[in-house]
Amino acid sequence: MNIKGQAALVTGGASGMGADVGRMLIEAGARVTLLDMNQAGLRESADAIGCNFQVCDVSDAASAERAIESAACENDAARILVNCAGIAPAQRIVGRDGPSPLENFKRVIDINLVGTFNMMRIAAARMMQLEPLDDVGERGVVINTASVAAFEGQIGQSAYASSKGGVVSLGIVAAREFASKGIRVMTIAPGLIGTPMLTGMPQEVQDSLASQVPFPSRFGRPDEFSSLVKHICENQMLNGDVMRLDGAIRMAPR
Repeated sequence: MNIKGQAALVTGGASGMGADVGRMLIEAGARVTLLDMNQAGLRESADAIGCNFQVCDVSDAASAERAIESAACENDAARILVNCAGIAPAQRIVGRDGPSPLENFKRVIDINLVGTFNMMRIAAARMMQLEPLDDVGERGVVINTASVAAFEGQIGQSAYASSKGGVVSLGIVAAREFASKGIRVMTIAPGLIGTPMLTGMPQEVQDSLASQVPFPSRFGRPDEFSSLVKHICENQMLNGDVMRLDGAIRMAPR
């Protein structure tokens, strides 16, 4: 797909990978709407790159419908959806105070997995109504964000790893369902990316984590994630798969 001129939606756009994906898409000539619950951060990111934004709870059906409809009124129906919204709280299944509260697990699943599904189902339904872009019949692309935790979740990551494992499993099913309508679905599984979630940690913790990456022994950069998003958009044969972006890291239990 030629990104130039296409409408795009990016969730988790207030910071980190989502904000950088928005920057990359704008530079590639797309018409971008960033979505997030963090209104202040969302406005700051949108102003910095020069795009529209919509406050959106990705896990809520009505909120997602409103945001996608508003974005379509501003930029036309999106042919590109990049799902970056997610949370990663750490909590053991059974801790010092007993079993983890069930609502904590549900919240992570709702945002990371249900939110990905919710945005995809609404955006894809609109993409299916659009005219094909070429004689192959491509109408759009959905790129979801999983994590290496989907494969090697650490202690304390039961909710996060479960949610990202669901995102991985969802990808091939959606790709097969959408194939007849010319919509591709890909999943990126990042390792340690230098977003505010990691860079806000004490420096010694950051250094310890970065040293676990075989090569290059550092955190990945948001622009490296964005570069992969761009390549997926432009490479029509990428469909129904998961691409790890992790410097060959394989996470140990602790």
